[in-house]
Amino acid sequence: MTVIPTLTTDRLLLRGHRLDDFDDFLTLWKHKELVRFIGGEMPTREQVWARLLRYAGLWHHLGFGFFAVEERESGRLIGEVGFLDLHRDMTPTTEGTLEAGWGITPPMQGKGYATEAMNAAIAWADSQFAGRRMTCIVELENRSSLRVAEKIGFRRIDDIIYKDKHSAMFERCA
Repeated sequence: MTVIPTLTTDRLLLRGHRLDDFDDFLTLWKHKELVRFIGGEMPTREQVWARLLRYAGLWHHLGFGFFAVEERESGRLIGEVGFLDLHRDMTPTTEGTLEAGWGITPPMQGKGYATEAMNAAIAWADSQFAGRRMTCIVELENRSSLRVAEKIGFRRIDDIIYKDKHSAMFERCA
């Protein structure tokens, strides 16, 4: 079984999700502003639980996954960042890549937390999966995430439609 690393930045702690994070995780995923660009529909309690369990499966089977993002000063769960491979039904595909993703609770957005956390996650991934292609997809209306993608070194390679949403596909080369 893969041991999920703990990463530390000046302001953040990136760690594996824990079952006792569930209530905070549920609160995170009940923000309309967050889910607007990630699926578009408010997830049920059951769906949030399945997401939490999926993260453990990613780490176990693929050796990478999502980190819970904690603000060091307060100890609060403020979001999540990391990598996945969902075998999305889309062209071009992200399958087989480290598909990056991030979500910071809306009250904490605009403070550079997503960029800080993703830079730490990317540094870790570069050390573990040297040369592996990284991708991400961002809805075109999600201007803040489009800026984050560029800040963390992704370049836009295509425009796609995924789940009826116009999105940009990015890649990052090590």
